[in-house]
Amino acid sequence: MSLIAEKKYAPMAPQKVAFIGLGVMGGPMAGHLARAGHRVTVFNRTQQKALDWQVEFANTVALTPADAAHTAKFVALCVGTDDDVRQVVAGPDGILASAQPGTVICDHTTTSAALARELAALCAEQGVAFLDAPVSGGQAGAQNGQLAVMAGGDAAAFARVQPVLMAYAKAATRIGDSGAGQLTKMVNQLCIAGLVQGLAEGLAFGQKAGLPMALVLDVIGKGAAQSWQLDNRGRTMLAGQFDFGFAVDWMRKDLGLVFDEAARVHADVPVARLVDTFYAQIQANGGARWDTSALMARLTGDL
Repeated sequence: MSLIAEKKYAPMAPQKVAFIGLGVMGGPMAGHLARAGHRVTVFNRTQQKALDWQVEFANTVALTPADAAHTAKFVALCVGTDDDVRQVVAGPDGILASAQPGTVICDHTTTSAALARELAALCAEQGVAFLDAPVSGGQAGAQNGQLAVMAGGDAAAFARVQPVLMAYAKAATRIGDSGAGQLTKMVNQLCIAGLVQGLAEGLAFGQKAGLPMALVLDVIGKGAAQSWQLDNRGRTMLAGQFDFGFAVDWMRKDLGLVFDEAARVHADVPVARLVDTFYAQIQANGGARWDTSALMARLTGDL
């Protein structure tokens, strides 16, 4: 089975691009670049995953991020943490070890805004542009090429790579200067945390009240309660299915970034802090890799 769904790609001249990190998000994203006709070189820390990707998409595998980036004008990465991004970009075998002036690095990892500003300044010293460009839409959005990209960084650099980003995005928008993309992703995660908890509470209440919940979902999905989470997670939550999607581990990592930034800007985020304690309970009970919709399991006794 292919990593990606069929998608129509806007015609454009093929570009030499590199993609670093072929996880559940990065693998499909790099696949869309290849299917759009770009010449893609990939790197993944576990090389077998890169070789498996190559079997499907028939492009090039590199041994280091530097090898992947040395001829690319556009380098995208989607890895794990601030430290992972710093190593991939600025480590001994990182992108900056070989990137040529004029290269644009587009980081799709969710990281701190402080790291985005740090790496943007470091890259600028070498004539390289660094965009912080986290994504929303989850694994399904990556597979379908329907991600929302929220970017911070140089406007001219973003304009150059925006058409390439559209291979795996339904929208790619520059929000502002370096760090603005990561701050926007924090807003996104704050909204999701509260929304999923509210959805879990509503569905659990309806079940305990004896309502026909499939019908209830159809009805409320046509009104003000409609959301991406309701449309895409409502039925799986009712079925107690959580072994897919955006992992609780990653959501807690993202919320940790939110809490650090909230302290810096003196923002109050009480609902997110409460929901984070619920996610900690899910982790402690073996659900660390469950989808974030596993908040439902706390309320139905399925932990």
